[in-house]
Amino acid sequence: MQQLLDTYLIPWGINLGLAILVFIVGRMLVSMVVSLIAKGLAKTKMDDTLVHFVLSILRVLLVLLVVVAALDQLGVDTTSLVALVGAAGLAVGLALKDSLQNFASGVMLVIFRPFAAGDFIDAGGVSGTVDRISIFSTLLKTPDNREVIVPNGAIFSGTITNYSAQPTRRVDMVFGIGYDDDLLKAKQILVRLLEQEARVLKDPSPLVAVAELADSSVNFNVRPWVKSEDYWGVKADLTERVKLEFDREGISIPYPQTDVHLRQVAG
Repeated sequence: MQQLLDTYLIPWGINLGLAILVFIVGRMLVSMVVSLIAKGLAKTKMDDTLVHFVLSILRVLLVLLVVVAALDQLGVDTTSLVALVGAAGLAVGLALKDSLQNFASGVMLVIFRPFAAGDFIDAGGVSGTVDRISIFSTLLKTPDNREVIVPNGAIFSGTITNYSAQPTRRVDMVFGIGYDDDLLKAKQILVRLLEQEARVLKDPSPLVAVAELADSSVNFNVRPWVKSEDYWGVKADLTERVKLEFDREGISIPYPQTDVHLRQVAG
């Protein structure tokens, strides 16, 4: 019995005690390290979502190292355990390939910030206002108040158009008049309507120019600059005023048409 105690139980008990001590001290050190890093990241401009995930991953990795050290102190062969964990990680990585892509894309979106909450964007085949950016997906609200969840991988791997990034935007409109209408009079009407619109910026100055002699009309390019938040309002109001003013001044807005000439052939 004494030999059993001296050979197995006492050494194993000592190793178990040391392993528990290593685990407890290791957990305390992990908490201290994570807390210090959290305080350091709090002083940066890094997004809170990214900070949370970075700290979570760091905590898991450090705790895993503590567990391996405790098991090694207990006499467990950790080489096989590390290989098993690595193989399991590889299998999980392959199974969650798309999720990991979305995670990596989410991290890149948070770091590079091509858009922020409240911006109106076109990304991943969807147009809408950014409501929330998470680490795996981005929630957009469409103009008709639908919520669309777009995977971050689809956003980051494609083209991102941010309509809210700049304080001003140019409104591109095309108005056509008939070939028999007074071109200079129509241009004066367009210039006057732009001057009367208070939301149109003076600098850069708006443009009114003949764009082309099309098949059925003479087309004007009308391009005023406005604040980004006034874009849709100015476009809708100017379109309505141009139509009403053209009607009042006798300027026609032609529509595509085809003239068919019939010729009678003698019997």
